Amino acid sequence: MSEPIIIFLFISIVGIAIFCSYYFSKKNVILRTLVKIPVKPASSLKTNELSKVTGKALHVTEPLIAPYSKRKCVFYQIIIQQKVSTGKSSRWKTIVEEERSQDFFIQTKTDFVIVSPKDNPKNYKCHLVKDQNQNSGTFNDPTLKFIALLKHYRIDHTSLFGFNKRLRYQEGVIEIGEEITVAGIAKWKALSEPIPEYPYSKIATLESVDKQKIIITDLPEARPKRQ
Repeated sequence: MSEPIIIFLFISIVGIAIFCSYYFSKKNVILRTLVKIPVKPASSLKTNELSKVTGKALHVTEPLIAPYSKRKCVFYQIIIQQKVSTGKSSRWKTIVEEERSQDFFIQTKTDFVIVSPKDNPKNYKCHLVKDQNQNSGTFNDPTLKFIALLKHYRIDHTSLFGFNKRLRYQEGVIEIGEEITVAGIAKWKALSEPIPEYPYSKIATLESVDKQKIIITDLPEARPKRQ
């Protein structure tokens, strides 16, 4: 096999790998799925229909607190990674990956939808924008706030020789009042307790049914285009 052909095949394989990594990423799979589902106001949802709503996230109970930013939220995802070397190569090794959620409302104008993410078994797919980032390295001292976070997860930020470890942190949250998009199978349920400013006895929920999981994201691209 000639050298030009080998180079062409190598470039083609690398290109295909990059394309597949992008095309099948969780973010893009979620966006492609959501674009096929029409957005509706909460009051127009039909029972057992795959539906999508966009609105403000509101807490049902005491909100969660994001580990680093301390923002009040209904959902957060964090990841802490360390750069490790093996011979001539290096990679980012995940040492902490945490995701927490709670039941929450989505408010669309004067209507509400309830969403109930569950971990066991997991009934949702979620992608959050990682808008809080921290890192440290040999010539990059971690902030006191970052050190406090690392201590919480029992991570030492220095090596045996006293040098800073190469660490990085990412955090994404659904804040109270943040505009998000959620899709799932619509159901209507009777309210056990009244909701302030909501005069109806039933409320819509978006649920996971069979293989159809709830889809949750705060990606701006998932929101309907403004007319």
